[in-house]
Amino acid sequence: MEKLPKVALPVIIFFIIVIVVISKSTITIQGGERGVLYKTLGNGIVTDKPALDEGFQFILPWNTVQRFNVRQQEYFDEMKVLSSNGLDIQLDATIWYQPQQDNLGFLYKEKGIDYLSTIVRPALRSSTREVVGRYTPEEIYSSKRAIIQKEIFDETKAILDAQFVQLNKVLVRDVTLPKTIRDAIERKLGQEQEFLEYEFRLQKASKEAEKVIIEARGKADANRILSASLTDKILQDKGIEATLKLAQSQNSKIVIIGSGKNGMPIILGNN
Repeated sequence: MEKLPKVALPVIIFFIIVIVVISKSTITIQGGERGVLYKTLGNGIVTDKPALDEGFQFILPWNTVQRFNVRQQEYFDEMKVLSSNGLDIQLDATIWYQPQQDNLGFLYKEKGIDYLSTIVRPALRSSTREVVGRYTPEEIYSSKRAIIQKEIFDETKAILDAQFVQLNKVLVRDVTLPKTIRDAIERKLGQEQEFLEYEFRLQKASKEAEKVIIEARGKADANRILSASLTDKILQDKGIEATLKLAQSQNSKIVIIGSGKNGMPIILGNN
């Protein structure tokens, strides 16, 4: 009985060591994550192999793993920028981004874990200032917003692609101008709309006048053609045809043959 504790102690110590080694040699990568391996006794961060995938992974106990969220992430920023004529503009933008999975090792090695603050945010702000500085407040506030949004995306993407970050979308959510500038732009836009409406009414009236002229011209041409084609013989035939139809009607009448002008019948009596 006295020897049992002496035998059991090494066994217990052995099992404790095994448990520690196993715990240090395994890691679970959660869904939407990838792991970058750091070799303590090697060359440090591994960049020449793919990142560790989701699930249960075995590593050497003296190595460590840095997890990265590889899902699409959202970042919202409020920025004050200058227009082409030097006016302050408040611009609110949202970007959707995620790390390049094939380059996670380089991202960790060269940019670190907090790449949002060190790369993404500065790139967005720099591109926004560059793009907005090309346009007037009126263009930014009204007609050019979609173009500005695309240019911010293109320039930000060009920066981030070289920094191992994938940019998916840039959304310009709001543009706020000084009140005096905004009121002046809205008045100008209102006047332009009224002018366009007035031009539309003029064009509509002109088209309607043209239509009346064309219709009148067509009727005049038709009357000339009809008049040229109506000879005395045709008129007599039409008169006789009409007389026959009247004579066949149920109403009582007197038809005098050959007493009318040019020998046309005269119809007397109606009812």
